[in-house]
Amino acid sequence: MKSICLFFEIHQPFRLRTYRFFDIGHKHDYFDDYANRFLMQQVAEKSYLPANELLLEMIRKHGKKFRVSFSISGTTLEQFEMYAPEVLKSFQALAKTGCVEFLAETYANSLASLKSPEEFSRQVIKHAQKTEELFGQKPKTFRNTEMVYSDDIGQLVFDLGYRTMLTEGAKHVLGWKSPNFLYCSAVNPKLKLLMRNFQLSDDLSFRFSEQMWSEWPLTADKFLGWINNMNPNEEVVNLFLNYETFGEYQWAETGIFEFLKAFTKKVIEENKHTFKTPAEVSENLQPVSGLHVPYPISWADEERDLTAWLGNELQQEAFNKVYQVEEKMKACDDAKLLHEWELLQTSDHFNFMSTKWFSDGMVFRKVNPYSSPYDAFINYMNVLSDFTIRVEKQCAGKTPAEMNVQKPEKVKKQAVSAKAAKPPKIAATKPTEAKARKK
Repeated sequence: MKSICLFFEIHQPFRLRTYRFFDIGHKHDYFDDYANRFLMQQVAEKSYLPANELLLEMIRKHGKKFRVSFSISGTTLEQFEMYAPEVLKSFQALAKTGCVEFLAETYANSLASLKSPEEFSRQVIKHAQKTEELFGQKPKTFRNTEMVYSDDIGQLVFDLGYRTMLTEGAKHVLGWKSPNFLYCSAVNPKLKLLMRNFQLSDDLSFRFSEQMWSEWPLTADKFLGWINNMNPNEEVVNLFLNYETFGEYQWAETGIFEFLKAFTKKVIEENKHTFKTPAEVSENLQPVSGLHVPYPISWADEERDLTAWLGNELQQEAFNKVYQVEEKMKACDDAKLLHEWELLQTSDHFNFMSTKWFSDGMVFRKVNPYSSPYDAFINYMNVLSDFTIRVEKQCAGKTPAEMNVQKPEKVKKQAVSAKAAKPPKIAATKPTEAKARKK
């Protein structure tokens, strides 16, 4: 009997408004309130509300035999409170059933684990507090932004008190090993690892409605048959998805909601497998092996690396710049500035600068508000320039030598320099294997 671990990631960034060079030093409203409200309410109506209603219905019908887990970023929780309180209430109703586990992550869905252990820890603690405040659960399991994991990040997570972590079942890490077992960190065996079965997960996230796919249409019988035909010694099937798969990426008309309902019913009726949360899987199983991951992996693209966020010079420059103000932020007691710094760390800003989405990431292309990576970079750097000026003014009580402050004129010159920079050469990358499979 295998454990089926259903995990759903939910993240919505605070998108930036169009911020021009001449706004620097004058306007400090960086975020597109209209777009953020509109998109949140749109996805709530199409995905979150009907999906939550379905999960609640299945939990009431099947009781504790049906269990799921969520990781909801802090930026999303804030947008629930601001724009869609009915969604937050529906998640709280799910939490009260006792059949749902809520995981910890970084508050702003940031990549702080790659740059600043201190900021990473601060955001994880803040997110855990927010989760406990809203859902009455102290998270036991950790899921890093975009499933980013390495040996060093695993140690950071362990030091924060977590003993179980989710990540990608990347081929170049697992090799001949199957993702359908519980593993542990080779550096710290006390940290257990659940590896995403990307083949089955992507069948639902990306290929479910693809009529050119050889397995279309995907039915509950067929999908469960694949699980039944797995090696009987395998112990867990980790289906880790974006929650927007239900209703947003795969529209209701594709039958994705009916699929989830039928799949759940068949699993419970056949009684060959059980639904478990990540914490339950970690508690019930023993790691079969340690995994050594010296370089960060993620769940993005065919490469399963960081190039979706840090793959070109624009992304790397913006990423480094936002963390250059970290020392100043430590001396800053302005809650608004601290919150805005968090929001500027959100991984989506760097993903919008990616040159990969010209040939990859068909789903992501739908949510990118910029016409080119260069436009995304210029807009972000203009915002960051103004933000830096404000941080320096806030620290005016200290000497420039103490704070290593740059004058506003120098910051604006840097913005001019960024604006004058040549756009990156957009290489026509080869379609990935994932995209080829979709075709």
